[in-house]
Amino acid sequence: MNAPPRTLKVAMHGVTGRMGTNQHLIRSILAIIRQGGVTLTSGERLAVEPILVGRSESKLRHLAETVSDREIGRQLAWTTDLDSVLSDPAVDILFDASSTLQRAEVIRRAATNGKGVYCEKPIATRAEEAYALADWVESTGVKNGVVQDKLWLPGIRKLRMLRDQGFFGRILSVRGEFGYWVFSGDEPDQPAQRPSWNYRSEDGGGIMIDMFCHWEYVIGDLFGKVERVLAHATTDLNQRVDESGRPYACTADDSAYAIFVLDNGVSCQFNNSWATRVRRDDLLTIQVDGTHGSAVAGLRDCRIQSLAATPKPVWNPDIPQPIDFYEGWQRVPDATHYDNAFKIEWELFLRHCAGEGEFPWSIRRGAAGVALAEAGLRSVAERAWIEPQFG
Repeated sequence: MNAPPRTLKVAMHGVTGRMGTNQHLIRSILAIIRQGGVTLTSGERLAVEPILVGRSESKLRHLAETVSDREIGRQLAWTTDLDSVLSDPAVDILFDASSTLQRAEVIRRAATNGKGVYCEKPIATRAEEAYALADWVESTGVKNGVVQDKLWLPGIRKLRMLRDQGFFGRILSVRGEFGYWVFSGDEPDQPAQRPSWNYRSEDGGGIMIDMFCHWEYVIGDLFGKVERVLAHATTDLNQRVDESGRPYACTADDSAYAIFVLDNGVSCQFNNSWATRVRRDDLLTIQVDGTHGSAVAGLRDCRIQSLAATPKPVWNPDIPQPIDFYEGWQRVPDATHYDNAFKIEWELFLRHCAGEGEFPWSIRRGAAGVALAEAGLRSVAERAWIEPQFG
């Protein structure tokens, strides 16, 4: 007879927002429950039991009762009392997806109470605070991690595969385009797709602090360590409408542009905007150019062009362009099953908490993202190249 599964009790704090609900609760934790847990190398099944924590009783009740019943056929426990959860010895892990400004304090309290900690990013808005949090968490000895989901996107995984196979030859440059039009909220029948705090710097908002935390780990994993950054940021829409229908002043950047020079000499350029209209393959595209070939990856797909298949255009603006530049690219096939990126990292973290495998995507790795964002903000303020102060 198989032994009953071990169970980790996970308090999920602040998952009533769009990302927390869809990616972390429904597509990760409830999907793991639905598949019967996580399989350890011993063959043992590791079960997970969530308890939902937050401030809104109505939202928590809806997720814990209606949503969970639909997804897994039963209801979840929930509470608005974070203190009781942090002091409960039965709780093994505290996951935080609440607002950026309160994250460090929540994580610090959880680690002090002996809980494993896993959280969204950014983990703070200042590098000093982020590295102090990393020091504190490490001093407690608890298992810890930060969500770095883009590493497991199919498009990114295909870029990594191409790099490892030597497809690019010597990598010369990387260009990333991210963003889309986020409606201001005052257009008829067009509600905003993102929460209002994203556009208030006093609430921890801003596209640079949001996205540079992603680019630090994507660039670091695929291409090399950032040595210096030159950045520019703007607030393109000065007023938006909040969730209550009230206009508010936008104080955070909603577009940011940067050149990252890596320690190996590769140049990476990333454009980020919530005030742009998409005319490209996906909401995020990353083009890698190398001596032997190039690739353009979106969230899921990736297309390549080898040196032998590269066309030879001639500049002549007096005639219609005779070359279809999209035609000479080949789609990289799906080599394996690509599970949800958030779920993959959740499973790795749960295994790590059960004593299996290392988990390098730690709070300290999350602090590096904050350091890069801080360097970008300094570059904007000083109009100069800035070297990130990685701790």
